[in-house]
Amino acid sequence: MKKICKDRKKAKNQTKNLSFSKKALPLQLICIKTTMGERIKKLKKIRIHNEGRAELFYTLLFVIAIGVILWRSFDTFIPFALFIAVFGTAWMLMLNFYRCPIRYFATDTEKVVVAPADGKIVVIEEAEENDYFHDKRMMISIFMSPLNVHANWFPVDGRVKFVHHFDGNYHRAWLPKASEENEHADIMIETPDGQEVLVRQIAGAMARRIVTYAKDQEDCYIDEHLGFIKLGSRVDVYLPLGSKPEVKMGQPTTGDQTVIARLP
Repeated sequence: MKKICKDRKKAKNQTKNLSFSKKALPLQLICIKTTMGERIKKLKKIRIHNEGRAELFYTLLFVIAIGVILWRSFDTFIPFALFIAVFGTAWMLMLNFYRCPIRYFATDTEKVVVAPADGKIVVIEEAEENDYFHDKRMMISIFMSPLNVHANWFPVDGRVKFVHHFDGNYHRAWLPKASEENEHADIMIETPDGQEVLVRQIAGAMARRIVTYAKDQEDCYIDEHLGFIKLGSRVDVYLPLGSKPEVKMGQPTTGDQTVIARLP
């Protein structure tokens, strides 16, 4: 068995509450059923992001149309099979890219900073921020590969002070210079206790579109979507000095779920 419940007492209690005409199910089978149920519930919470629905629809029509033409134009099955293998796989990768899971942060959000994106931690350091703060800030960066969910969430509760978009280059997103030189969007958020948090959406080498839903002077909350970045990219979060990082370099993050820091 790949996964067995750790809390065997809890599983035994489950067996007491079940009544069967014959024997009760084995303990490990109950655990597997519980795990499968959790996976099904998780899958039900996955949707397709609005940013990708049109692209997925039209590319699917294209794949079907060319597939039908190849099927009818050749006596051999090989051209059709090769086309479906290549373009069908590409379409499935697009479908994976545009996933948009429904997520809710379950605990208190006061002083909490959650990951604004799925990916992995590539920077945890005190960095000089000269565009707005003109002093040192705690900087935490998350790199998103093309295989990650690319929806972005607000990392803190608060109010959006402003949103600025800047054109720029398309260096690889994990490079330090990408934070300032690449195309990016800056979202400044003021928390309920008056602390300022800067979120920077950064386009990568493959990314060619940054979408920002945040609006000036609007209230924002953890669990709400901040925006979306197409293809490989990165999100930087600048926090007040004294903030306590809760993650390590290379650690994977789940947007709107992983606590990356706590504000002072």
